Amino acid sequence: MPSVMAIVLGGGAGTRLFPLTHVRSKPAVPFAGKYRIIDVPVSNCLNSGYNRIFILTQFNSASLNQHVSSTYRFSLFSRGFVDILAAEQTPFGQRWFQGTADAVRQTLHHLHEHSFDVALILSGDQLYQMDIAHLVQSHVDSDAEVTVATTPVTAEEATGFGIMKTDARGQITEFVEKPPADQLGPLRVETAPEMMAEGREYLASMGIYVFDREALFGLLSEHSEMVDFGKDIIPLAISERPVFSHAYSGYWTDIGTIKSFFAANLELTDPLPRLDLYDAENPIYTHPRMLPPAKLQRCSIDGSVVTPGCILEGCEVRRSVIGVRTVIGEGANLDECVIMGAAAHESSAARKRNEQVGLPDIGIGAGSRLKQVIVDRNARIGRDVVIEGNPDRPDEDGEDFHVRDGIIVIPKDAVIPDGAVV
Repeated sequence: MPSVMAIVLGGGAGTRLFPLTHVRSKPAVPFAGKYRIIDVPVSNCLNSGYNRIFILTQFNSASLNQHVSSTYRFSLFSRGFVDILAAEQTPFGQRWFQGTADAVRQTLHHLHEHSFDVALILSGDQLYQMDIAHLVQSHVDSDAEVTVATTPVTAEEATGFGIMKTDARGQITEFVEKPPADQLGPLRVETAPEMMAEGREYLASMGIYVFDREALFGLLSEHSEMVDFGKDIIPLAISERPVFSHAYSGYWTDIGTIKSFFAANLELTDPLPRLDLYDAENPIYTHPRMLPPAKLQRCSIDGSVVTPGCILEGCEVRRSVIGVRTVIGEGANLDECVIMGAAAHESSAARKRNEQVGLPDIGIGAGSRLKQVIVDRNARIGRDVVIEGNPDRPDEDGEDFHVRDGIIVIPKDAVIPDGAVV
Protein backbone atom coordinates (compact mmCIF):
# COMPACT_ATOMS: atom_id res chain seq x y z
CA MET A 1 0.00 0.00 0.00
CA PRO A 2 1.22 3.54 -0.72
CA SER A 3 2.04 5.99 2.04
CA VAL A 4 -0.81 8.47 2.55
CA MET A 5 -1.02 12.08 3.68
CA ALA A 6 -4.53 13.19 4.64
CA ILE A 7 -5.59 16.82 4.17
CA VAL A 8 -8.89 17.89 5.72
CA LEU A 9 -10.38 21.16 4.45
CA GLY A 10 -11.77 23.36 7.21
CA GLY A 11 -14.22 25.20 4.96
CA GLY A 12 -15.23 28.83 4.59
CA ALA A 13 -17.63 31.09 6.44
CA GLY A 14 -20.46 28.53 6.51
CA THR A 15 -23.14 31.21 6.19
CA ARG A 16 -25.94 28.70 5.51
CA LEU A 17 -25.28 27.17 8.94
CA PHE A 18 -25.60 30.52 10.72
CA PRO A 19 -26.00 31.16 13.67
CA LEU A 20 -24.15 27.96 14.64
CA THR A 21 -21.18 29.30 12.66
CA HIS A 22 -21.34 32.84 14.06
CA VAL A 23 -18.35 32.27 16.34
CA ARG A 24 -16.96 28.97 15.00
CA SER A 25 -16.19 27.24 11.72
CA LYS A 26 -18.47 24.50 10.38
CA PRO A 27 -16.16 21.62 11.36
CA ALA A 28 -16.14 22.91 14.96
CA VAL A 29 -19.94 22.85 15.34
CA PRO A 30 -20.99 20.41 18.11
CA PHE A 31 -22.67 17.24 16.83
CA ALA A 32 -24.51 14.33 18.43
CA GLY A 33 -24.30 15.85 21.88
CA LYS A 34 -20.61 15.16 22.53
CA TYR A 35 -18.63 15.41 19.27
CA ARG A 36 -17.57 18.11 16.81
CA ILE A 37 -18.23 17.59 13.08
CA ILE A 38 -14.46 17.51 12.42
CA ASP A 39 -14.23 14.34 14.55
CA VAL A 40 -15.99 12.35 11.81
CA PRO A 41 -13.50 12.76 8.92
CA VAL A 42 -10.52 12.56 11.30
CA SER A 43 -11.89 9.35 12.83
CA ASN A 44 -12.46 7.87 9.36
CA CYS A 45 -8.77 8.46 8.64
CA LEU A 46 -7.58 7.00 11.93
CA ASN A 47 -9.84 3.95 11.67
CA SER A 48 -8.48 3.34 8.16
CA GLY A 49 -4.90 3.38 9.41
CA TYR A 50 -3.95 6.88 8.27
CA ASN A 51 -2.56 8.97 11.10
CA ARG A 52 -0.73 11.77 9.31
CA ILE A 53 -3.40 14.44 8.97
CA PHE A 54 -3.28 18.16 8.23
CA ILE A 55 -6.39 20.29 8.84
CA LEU A 56 -6.51 23.50 6.81
CA THR A 57 -8.31 26.33 8.59
CA GLN A 58 -9.09 29.95 7.89
CA PHE A 59 -12.43 31.28 9.12
CA ASN A 60 -13.47 31.45 12.81
CA SER A 61 -10.82 28.84 13.49
CA ALA A 62 -10.00 29.42 17.20
CA SER A 63 -12.58 26.90 18.49
CA LEU A 64 -11.53 24.30 15.92
CA ASN A 65 -7.84 24.78 16.65
CA GLN A 66 -8.40 24.38 20.38
CA HIS A 67 -10.48 21.23 19.92
CA VAL A 68 -7.96 19.58 17.59
CA SER A 69 -4.93 20.44 19.71
CA SER A 70 -6.53 19.12 22.90
CA THR A 71 -8.01 15.98 21.33
CA TYR A 72 -5.59 14.33 18.91
CA ARG A 73 -2.34 13.61 20.72
CA PHE A 74 -0.15 10.68 19.76
CA SER A 75 2.68 8.93 21.54
CA LEU A 76 6.13 10.51 21.39
CA PHE A 77 7.22 7.32 19.65
CA SER A 78 4.59 7.58 16.89
CA ARG A 79 5.05 9.30 13.56
CA GLY A 80 1.37 10.19 13.53
CA PHE A 81 -0.01 13.70 13.92
CA VAL A 82 -3.13 15.78 13.46
CA ASP A 83 -1.88 19.32 12.87
CA ILE A 84 -3.51 22.61 11.97
CA LEU A 85 -2.30 24.54 8.93
CA ALA A 86 -3.89 27.98 9.21
CA ALA A 87 -4.11 30.49 6.38
CA GLU A 88 -1.00 32.65 6.56
CA GLN A 89 0.87 35.30 4.65
CA THR A 90 4.15 33.91 3.30
CA PRO A 91 6.58 34.65 0.46
CA PHE A 92 4.52 32.12 -1.52
CA GLY A 93 1.16 33.81 -0.98
CA GLN A 94 -0.25 37.01 0.48
CA ARG A 95 -3.98 36.29 0.41
CA TRP A 96 -6.65 34.24 2.13
CA PHE A 97 -7.58 30.85 0.72
CA GLN A 98 -9.69 31.47 -2.39
CA GLY A 99 -11.14 27.98 -2.61
CA THR A 100 -10.50 24.33 -1.81
CA ALA A 101 -7.69 23.88 -4.35
CA ASP A 102 -6.13 27.23 -3.50
CA ALA A 103 -6.06 26.25 0.18
CA VAL A 104 -3.98 23.17 -0.61
CA ARG A 105 -1.85 25.12 -3.09
CA GLN A 106 -0.92 27.68 -0.44
CA THR A 107 0.25 24.89 1.88
CA LEU A 108 2.31 22.94 -0.66
CA HIS A 109 5.55 24.22 0.88
CA HIS A 110 4.55 22.44 4.11
CA LEU A 111 3.63 19.25 2.25
CA HIS A 112 6.99 19.25 0.44
CA GLU A 113 8.66 18.49 3.76
CA HIS A 114 6.84 15.14 4.10
CA SER A 115 7.28 11.91 2.21
CA PHE A 116 4.06 10.39 0.83
CA ASP A 117 2.86 8.63 -2.32
CA VAL A 118 -0.74 9.82 -2.42
CA ALA A 119 -2.65 12.71 -0.89
CA LEU A 120 -6.13 12.17 0.48
CA ILE A 121 -8.30 15.32 0.30
CA LEU A 122 -11.32 15.37 2.61
CA SER A 123 -14.00 17.84 3.60
CA GLY A 124 -14.23 18.77 7.27
CA ASP A 125 -18.02 19.16 7.34
CA GLN A 126 -19.42 15.84 6.13
CA LEU A 127 -20.85 12.84 7.96
CA TYR A 128 -20.05 9.33 6.78
CA GLN A 129 -18.37 6.08 7.81
CA MET A 130 -15.98 4.81 5.16
CA ASP A 131 -13.00 2.49 5.16
CA ILE A 132 -10.80 4.93 3.29
CA ALA A 133 -8.22 2.20 2.73
CA HIS A 134 -10.64 0.71 0.17
CA LEU A 135 -10.70 4.05 -1.63
CA VAL A 136 -6.90 4.20 -1.71
CA GLN A 137 -6.65 0.57 -2.86
CA SER A 138 -9.14 1.30 -5.64
CA HIS A 139 -6.94 4.23 -6.68
CA VAL A 140 -3.89 1.96 -6.87
CA ASP A 141 -5.65 -0.93 -8.63
CA SER A 142 -7.03 1.29 -11.40
CA ASP A 143 -3.66 2.97 -12.10
CA ALA A 144 -5.39 6.31 -11.60
CA GLU A 145 -3.56 9.56 -11.02
CA VAL A 146 -6.70 11.03 -9.45
CA THR A 147 -9.65 9.22 -7.89
CA VAL A 148 -12.96 10.85 -6.96
CA ALA A 149 -15.19 9.25 -4.34
CA THR A 150 -18.74 9.25 -5.68
CA THR A 151 -22.15 8.31 -4.31
CA PRO A 152 -25.30 7.41 -6.28
CA VAL A 153 -28.04 10.06 -6.09
CA THR A 154 -31.49 10.57 -7.59
CA ALA A 155 -32.32 12.98 -10.40
CA GLU A 156 -33.84 15.39 -7.88
CA GLU A 157 -30.62 15.43 -5.86
CA ALA A 158 -28.26 15.47 -8.84
CA THR A 159 -28.85 19.14 -9.69
CA GLY A 160 -27.09 20.11 -6.46
CA PHE A 161 -23.89 18.13 -7.04
CA GLY A 162 -21.02 17.67 -9.43
CA ILE A 163 -22.13 14.68 -11.54
CA MET A 164 -19.73 12.18 -13.14
CA LYS A 165 -20.07 10.04 -16.25
CA THR A 166 -17.88 6.92 -16.31
CA ASP A 167 -16.93 4.21 -18.77
CA ALA A 168 -17.07 0.45 -18.15
CA ARG A 169 -13.73 0.52 -16.28
CA GLY A 170 -14.83 3.31 -13.95
CA GLN A 171 -12.75 6.02 -15.60
CA ILE A 172 -14.47 9.38 -15.49
CA THR A 173 -15.15 10.65 -19.00
CA GLU A 174 -17.34 13.64 -18.19
CA PHE A 175 -18.00 15.97 -15.28
CA VAL A 176 -20.80 18.53 -15.00
CA GLU A 177 -21.10 20.84 -11.98
CA LYS A 178 -24.73 21.08 -10.78
CA PRO A 179 -26.35 20.16 -14.12
CA PRO A 180 -29.85 21.48 -14.90
CA ALA A 181 -32.59 18.85 -14.70
CA ASP A 182 -33.14 18.89 -18.48
CA GLN A 183 -29.47 17.95 -19.08
CA LEU A 184 -29.29 14.94 -16.77
CA GLY A 185 -30.25 12.24 -19.29
CA PRO A 186 -26.81 11.64 -20.86
CA LEU A 187 -25.20 11.54 -17.38
CA ARG A 188 -27.18 8.52 -16.19
CA VAL A 189 -25.02 5.50 -15.31
CA GLU A 190 -25.71 1.92 -14.28
CA THR A 191 -25.36 1.59 -10.52
CA ALA A 192 -25.96 -1.36 -8.18
CA PRO A 193 -29.42 -2.98 -8.57
CA GLU A 194 -30.63 -1.76 -5.18
CA MET A 195 -29.51 1.77 -6.06
CA MET A 196 -31.25 1.61 -9.44
CA ALA A 197 -34.44 0.50 -7.70
CA GLU A 198 -34.32 3.69 -5.63
CA GLY A 199 -33.73 5.85 -8.70
CA ARG A 200 -30.12 6.59 -7.69
CA GLU A 201 -28.66 6.55 -11.20
CA TYR A 202 -26.28 9.50 -11.10
CA LEU A 203 -22.77 9.55 -9.60
CA ALA A 204 -22.27 12.61 -7.43
CA SER A 205 -18.90 13.78 -6.23
CA MET A 206 -18.52 13.47 -2.45
CA GLY A 207 -15.76 16.08 -2.35
CA ILE A 208 -13.29 13.34 -1.37
CA TYR A 209 -10.27 12.88 -3.63
CA VAL A 210 -7.09 10.82 -3.89
CA PHE A 211 -4.17 12.35 -5.82
CA ASP A 212 -0.83 10.87 -6.72
CA ARG A 213 1.77 13.16 -5.22
CA GLU A 214 3.07 14.24 -8.64
CA ALA A 215 -0.45 14.86 -9.94
CA LEU A 216 -1.36 17.03 -6.98
CA PHE A 217 1.77 19.15 -7.10
CA GLY A 218 1.67 19.40 -10.89
CA LEU A 219 -1.97 20.37 -11.26
CA LEU A 220 -1.85 22.96 -8.47
CA SER A 221 1.51 24.47 -9.42
CA GLU A 222 0.89 24.69 -13.16
CA HIS A 223 -2.62 26.18 -12.93
CA SER A 224 -2.48 28.86 -10.26
CA GLU A 225 -5.64 30.51 -11.60
CA MET A 226 -7.73 27.47 -10.65
CA VAL A 227 -8.99 27.79 -7.08
CA ASP A 228 -11.54 24.99 -6.56
CA PHE A 229 -11.18 21.21 -6.85
CA GLY A 230 -14.75 20.48 -7.94
CA LYS A 231 -15.21 23.34 -10.40
CA ASP A 232 -11.66 23.68 -11.74
CA ILE A 233 -9.06 21.03 -10.96
CA ILE A 234 -11.12 17.85 -11.40
CA PRO A 235 -12.53 18.82 -14.86
CA LEU A 236 -9.00 19.77 -15.95
CA ALA A 237 -7.55 16.52 -14.63
CA ILE A 238 -10.19 14.50 -16.50
CA SER A 239 -9.05 16.06 -19.77
CA GLU A 240 -5.35 15.43 -19.11
CA ARG A 241 -4.92 12.42 -16.83
CA PRO A 242 -6.53 9.09 -15.86
CA VAL A 243 -9.21 10.03 -13.33
CA PHE A 244 -11.37 7.26 -11.88
CA SER A 245 -14.51 7.03 -9.77
CA HIS A 246 -14.72 5.06 -6.55
CA ALA A 247 -18.42 4.44 -5.93
CA TYR A 248 -19.56 4.43 -2.30
CA SER A 249 -23.11 3.45 -1.40
CA GLY A 250 -23.01 3.85 2.39
CA TYR A 251 -24.27 6.72 4.51
CA TRP A 252 -22.95 10.14 3.56
CA THR A 253 -24.38 13.60 4.05
CA ASP A 254 -23.06 17.11 3.66
CA ILE A 255 -23.84 19.36 6.64
CA GLY A 256 -24.55 22.52 4.71
CA THR A 257 -27.72 23.97 6.20
CA ILE A 258 -29.57 24.19 9.51
CA LYS A 259 -32.17 21.80 8.08
CA SER A 260 -29.61 19.13 7.15
CA PHE A 261 -27.77 19.55 10.46
CA PHE A 262 -31.01 19.20 12.42
CA ALA A 263 -32.10 16.13 10.45
CA ALA A 264 -28.71 14.42 10.83
CA ASN A 265 -28.80 14.86 14.59
CA LEU A 266 -32.38 13.67 15.02
CA GLU A 267 -31.70 10.62 12.87
CA LEU A 268 -29.27 9.45 15.57
CA THR A 269 -32.30 8.83 17.80
CA ASP A 270 -33.67 6.18 15.41
CA PRO A 271 -33.40 2.51 16.51
CA LEU A 272 -30.85 1.80 13.74
CA PRO A 273 -29.42 5.12 12.52
CA ARG A 274 -27.36 5.07 9.34
CA LEU A 275 -24.46 6.75 11.15
CA ASP A 276 -23.54 4.09 13.70
CA LEU A 277 -22.04 5.71 16.80
CA TYR A 278 -21.90 2.29 18.49
CA ASP A 279 -19.61 0.54 15.98
CA ALA A 280 -16.76 -0.69 18.20
CA GLU A 281 -14.54 -1.32 15.16
CA ASN A 282 -14.96 2.24 13.87
CA PRO A 283 -15.35 4.58 16.84
CA ILE A 284 -15.67 8.34 16.50
CA TYR A 285 -12.93 9.95 18.54
CA THR A 286 -13.34 13.22 20.36
CA HIS A 287 -12.04 15.25 23.28
CA PRO A 288 -11.96 13.03 26.39
CA ARG A 289 -14.06 14.46 29.20
CA MET A 290 -13.99 13.21 32.78
CA LEU A 291 -17.74 13.59 33.29
CA PRO A 292 -20.10 11.84 35.68
CA PRO A 293 -22.89 9.70 34.22
CA ALA A 294 -26.18 11.29 33.26
CA LYS A 295 -28.69 11.51 36.15
CA LEU A 296 -32.42 11.19 35.45
CA GLN A 297 -35.09 11.54 38.12
CA ARG A 298 -38.83 11.00 37.46
CA CYS A 299 -38.33 11.54 33.71
CA SER A 300 -40.07 10.23 30.62
CA ILE A 301 -37.46 9.74 27.87
CA ASP A 302 -38.40 8.23 24.50
CA GLY A 303 -36.19 7.71 21.45
CA SER A 304 -33.51 10.14 22.56
CA VAL A 305 -29.76 10.42 23.04
CA VAL A 306 -28.66 11.58 26.50
CA THR A 307 -24.92 12.25 26.97
CA PRO A 308 -22.73 12.20 30.12
CA GLY A 309 -22.93 14.91 32.73
CA CYS A 310 -26.63 15.67 32.17
CA ILE A 311 -29.08 16.27 35.03
CA LEU A 312 -32.74 15.80 34.10
CA GLU A 313 -35.50 16.16 36.69
CA GLY A 314 -39.19 15.41 36.17
CA CYS A 315 -39.14 16.27 32.45
CA GLU A 316 -40.45 14.71 29.25
CA VAL A 317 -38.07 14.30 26.31
CA ARG A 318 -39.00 12.80 22.93
CA ARG A 319 -36.77 12.26 19.89
CA SER A 320 -34.10 14.68 21.02
CA VAL A 321 -30.33 14.87 21.39
CA ILE A 322 -29.26 16.13 24.82
CA GLY A 323 -25.66 17.39 24.86
CA VAL A 324 -23.09 17.13 27.64
CA ARG A 325 -23.83 18.80 30.99
CA THR A 326 -27.37 19.79 30.00
CA VAL A 327 -29.65 20.59 32.96
CA ILE A 328 -33.41 20.29 32.38
CA GLY A 329 -35.84 21.38 35.08
CA GLU A 330 -39.03 19.94 36.53
CA GLY A 331 -42.00 19.75 34.18
CA ALA A 332 -40.07 20.77 31.04
CA ASN A 333 -41.16 19.18 27.75
CA LEU A 334 -38.82 18.72 24.77
CA ASP A 335 -39.94 17.32 21.42
CA GLU A 336 -37.52 16.97 18.48
CA CYS A 337 -34.80 19.19 19.93
CA VAL A 338 -31.01 19.34 19.64
CA ILE A 339 -29.51 20.66 22.87
CA MET A 340 -25.75 21.22 22.66
CA GLY A 341 -25.15 21.41 26.39
CA ALA A 342 -22.70 23.44 28.42
CA ALA A 343 -18.96 23.97 28.72
CA ALA A 344 -19.12 23.48 32.52
CA HIS A 345 -21.55 22.78 35.33
CA GLU A 346 -22.59 25.90 37.20
CA SER A 347 -21.66 25.85 40.87
CA SER A 348 -24.19 26.38 43.66
CA ALA A 349 -22.70 29.83 44.24
CA ALA A 350 -23.11 30.71 40.56
CA ARG A 351 -26.75 29.61 40.55
CA LYS A 352 -27.38 31.68 43.66
CA ARG A 353 -25.92 34.75 41.97
CA ASN A 354 -28.10 34.04 38.93
CA GLU A 355 -31.18 34.07 41.16
CA GLN A 356 -30.18 37.34 42.80
CA VAL A 357 -29.86 39.16 39.47
CA GLY A 358 -32.79 37.43 37.74
CA LEU A 359 -30.64 35.48 35.29
CA PRO A 360 -31.78 31.97 34.27
CA ASP A 361 -29.37 29.13 34.94
CA ILE A 362 -27.61 27.51 31.98
CA GLY A 363 -29.94 24.83 30.61
CA ILE A 364 -33.70 24.44 30.23
CA GLY A 365 -35.85 25.91 33.03
CA ALA A 366 -38.73 24.20 34.81
CA GLY A 367 -42.04 24.10 32.93
CA SER A 368 -40.57 25.19 29.59
CA ARG A 369 -41.83 23.68 26.34
CA LEU A 370 -39.56 23.32 23.29
CA LYS A 371 -40.35 21.76 19.92
CA GLN A 372 -38.15 21.63 16.82
CA VAL A 373 -35.47 23.74 18.45
CA ILE A 374 -31.66 23.82 18.40
CA VAL A 375 -30.16 25.24 21.60
CA ASP A 376 -26.46 26.12 21.26
CA ARG A 377 -23.84 25.87 24.01
CA ASN A 378 -24.29 27.69 27.34
CA ALA A 379 -27.71 29.10 26.44
CA ARG A 380 -30.04 30.00 29.30
CA ILE A 381 -33.71 29.10 28.83
CA GLY A 382 -35.81 30.41 31.74
CA ARG A 383 -38.85 28.92 33.44
CA ASP A 384 -42.18 28.44 31.62
CA VAL A 385 -40.70 29.45 28.26
CA VAL A 386 -42.42 28.35 25.03
CA ILE A 387 -40.27 27.89 21.91
CA GLU A 388 -41.95 26.01 19.08
CA GLY A 389 -40.75 25.67 15.52
CA ASN A 390 -43.11 25.29 12.60
CA PRO A 391 -42.32 24.22 9.00
CA ASP A 392 -44.54 27.04 7.72
CA ARG A 393 -42.79 29.74 9.74
CA PRO A 394 -40.69 32.09 7.58
CA ASP A 395 -37.00 32.70 8.27
CA GLU A 396 -36.48 35.35 10.92
CA ASP A 397 -33.67 36.89 12.99
CA GLY A 398 -34.67 37.95 16.49
CA GLU A 399 -32.65 39.36 19.36
CA ASP A 400 -31.82 35.97 20.88
CA PHE A 401 -33.25 33.53 18.33
CA HIS A 402 -33.15 32.75 14.62
CA VAL A 403 -35.59 30.80 12.44
CA ARG A 404 -34.31 28.71 9.53
CA ASP A 405 -36.57 26.31 7.57
CA GLY A 406 -39.07 26.45 10.40
CA ILE A 407 -36.46 25.36 12.96
CA ILE A 408 -35.75 27.79 15.81
CA VAL A 409 -32.10 28.21 16.78
CA ILE A 410 -31.15 29.67 20.15
CA PRO A 411 -27.55 30.86 19.71
CA LYS A 412 -24.59 30.30 21.99
CA ASP A 413 -24.78 32.17 25.34
CA ALA A 414 -28.28 33.47 24.56
CA VAL A 415 -30.66 34.34 27.41
CA ILE A 416 -34.40 33.65 27.11
CA PRO A 417 -36.15 35.11 30.19
CA ASP A 418 -38.84 33.39 32.26
CA GLY A 419 -42.23 33.18 30.58
CA ALA A 420 -41.00 34.23 27.12
CA VAL A 421 -42.75 32.94 23.99
CA VAL A 422 -40.57 32.67 20.88
